[in-house]
Amino acid sequence: MYLARALAHNTAIQIIGKAISTALGFIAFAILAHYLGTEKFGWYITATGFLQFIGVLIDFGFTVTTSNMLAGPEFDKEKLFNTIFTWRFLTAVISFGIAPLIILVFPYRAEIKIAIAIMSLSFFCNTLNQSFIGYYRQKLSMLVATLSEVLGRVLLVAGIALLVMRKAGFLPLMSIVTLATVASTIYLFLNFGKIRFAIDREISRALFIKMWPTALSVIFNTIYLQADRVILPLYVSQTEVGLYGAAYRVLDIVIQVAAIIMGLLMPLITYSWSRGLDGQFRERYQIGVDLIAFLLFPMVVGIYVLADPLMRLIGGPSFSDGGVILKWLSISILGTSFGMTFGHIVLAINRQKEALVVYGSDALVSLLGYLIFIPRFGWMGAVGVTIFSEIYAGIFLTFISVKYSQVFPKLQTMLKILLSSLGMGIFLSVLHLSLFPAIFVGIVVYGSLNFVFGIPKPETLKQIFSLTKFVEEETI
Repeated sequence: MYLARALAHNTAIQIIGKAISTALGFIAFAILAHYLGTEKFGWYITATGFLQFIGVLIDFGFTVTTSNMLAGPEFDKEKLFNTIFTWRFLTAVISFGIAPLIILVFPYRAEIKIAIAIMSLSFFCNTLNQSFIGYYRQKLSMLVATLSEVLGRVLLVAGIALLVMRKAGFLPLMSIVTLATVASTIYLFLNFGKIRFAIDREISRALFIKMWPTALSVIFNTIYLQADRVILPLYVSQTEVGLYGAAYRVLDIVIQVAAIIMGLLMPLITYSWSRGLDGQFRERYQIGVDLIAFLLFPMVVGIYVLADPLMRLIGGPSFSDGGVILKWLSISILGTSFGMTFGHIVLAINRQKEALVVYGSDALVSLLGYLIFIPRFGWMGAVGVTIFSEIYAGIFLTFISVKYSQVFPKLQTMLKILLSSLGMGIFLSVLHLSLFPAIFVGIVVYGSLNFVFGIPKPETLKQIFSLTKFVEEETI
């Protein structure tokens, strides 16, 4: 397979698909926020926050490990995937099976506990979906996975809109959320081909040896990234939870950009590193760093400047108070972007064990921070600890990546992107435009400033779209 063509085609599919699914998800999210209001939307955030915490906690690194191991030549691809999928299925059944029982000990309303029981099936299905995504990502063939996600989002928007028109209650809306995810999973099953439940001992042993550092990393990541959304509802009103959750959902959408880019590049970076292709590794390393900066830096600035109108768009006037929460939370994206980029590179160069110290210390400090500051300061305590934890992880993961790869990223392009983003932010702050005109003007200003700075350079575009290395598909 011609790698450049496959990468460009796969990237285009993911970007277009993710743009569509993100837009549909945003519409569904906004409809829910407008219809439920801040308090009942807080119920939704509490329920999904709890399940999200469990879902990320039990990921154990299956998604990234699937891509990573399938990129290697050691095992038969079919046996490898069947073994990984079987273990994924078993862990998901156990975890989401007991989730509705665990929540009984929490002091939440009955509606929240019932919603968690209903949506446990949704998160179980989403967990299985991640196994398919890891497979298709490694194959640079994301069309089926992308169509599955878009199908689920279309059903989600249509179902929520229909129930809202019929003035349905909170729990029927949660049922629609679950049914949309189930439909997405069914689509993946029907299009994947033959899947067998099988556990190969040799593969399982290699899987757990490779995965345990990643599993611990994921557990630690879950604590410092998700614990606030489990702890916060115990100490503040559901209205405050709704505002905080709505603001955080905007960040979740932005962070997906970094996850997509590094998810696409990680098998290629792994391939280059594992075969000692130093020049190719440096190119792909730099591409990841520059692309993350190019896309996320202006988003951080734009969200900070336009936080208030963004929150009004999401939930209406009752969510206006969430603007200040979103403004401060946006700062954490800077740390997230570096953590996402260099965390994937650390995995690609097999330095997961070294990263455990970073993730473990971050999880410990952050958990203590949440337990100390959330009871005293509410959402302000949660935001402060979140900003600290993301920047802390980003700095030290960068250090580990540079130390063990012996590649220090070139910073000239990143600094120019930062200047362009700040220039855009200043321009928007002075104009005081409404949301959509401000977004349009921001894109124009950002693009113009990048053009003045010579970004992107012709050689960078050549690296992305004109790679000349041929690679056998089964060895990608």
